[in-house]
Amino acid sequence: MESFITWLLGVLALPGIGLPAIFLVSFLSATLLPMGSEPALFGYVSLNPHMFWPAIVVASVGNTAGGMLDWWMGFAARRAFVRLKARRRAHARAAALNGGGGVVPTVSDGDESQRAQGKAPMSERYHRWMRRFGPPLLLLSWLPVVGDPLCTLAGWLRLSWRACLFYIAIGKTLRYIAITYLMLRVPESFWQGIFAPFKHLLVG
Repeated sequence: MESFITWLLGVLALPGIGLPAIFLVSFLSATLLPMGSEPALFGYVSLNPHMFWPAIVVASVGNTAGGMLDWWMGFAARRAFVRLKARRRAHARAAALNGGGGVVPTVSDGDESQRAQGKAPMSERYHRWMRRFGPPLLLLSWLPVVGDPLCTLAGWLRLSWRACLFYIAIGKTLRYIAITYLMLRVPESFWQGIFAPFKHLLVG
């Protein structure tokens, strides 16, 4: 098993992987970058079974930090959007006043907030889910494709960062524990059978 995992890490360009690399890969995979951290974590734990829990903790911290980066990106995008709308509204008022005393358009803060919330950076379905379930929905932040945008949407909606941090950490940690444990329980012959054709193509 060790020789196979060593080859796999070489294919992944991680020949000397350690806990810092686990953190980096886990962090990047939690952002909007199309990466996966499970193979790196699985390979490291396979070569170092006694480091199962330290590796899980490091991967979870890195992945959670990446999820919170997504939250911050959504929060910052919302602030920029609100400021842009306010600037445009100020320009419209100035143009109306300079144009001869026309009617100045007025928009209340409540209307502005509703419009901003309606411009969520995801489909209306996810927007409704997040508004309905709140931070607990981030237990699903580990899911491929939709997990990272959920974190971004939580920031856009200005949900409590403490609550979001808690649920993101719980979801991602449980994911790593379950997937790594199950992968370690799979016989070595299974992985060799799956990766044998790719090994021939990649090694030549």
